Amino acid sequence: MARPLYEAKADFFRTLGHPARIRVLELLCDREYAVHELLSEIDIEPSNLSHQLSLLRRTGLIAQTRRDGQVFYSISAPEIRDLLLAARAILLDVIRDNDVLKRELSSRRRGVS
Repeated sequence: MARPLYEAKADFFRTLGHPARIRVLELLCDREYAVHELLSEIDIEPSNLSHQLSLLRRTGLIAQTRRDGQVFYSISAPEIRDLLLAARAILLDVIRDNDVLKRELSSRRRGVS
């Protein structure tokens, strides 16, 4: 029996559920990176980065190539950039909504409403 799409989506979003993996994907949206370059951009232990890269590779979100004795990573699907931009836009909307609510609550302190 085929797995329902909503379960596959949940697994996909769980894969994105680590800050280091999000940061790796953000960086790889701009260009491919060698492992040492990723380490200089992300505050993480090398073994932890290796684990995160392995997970992203197993799920098919990034690809790995070897050149000149170095391992380079790139995103596998350009739509990942769109997803990360959509997440940014959603977060900005949520923050804006929270600011409006905070202002409204602050102004109501003076009254009972």
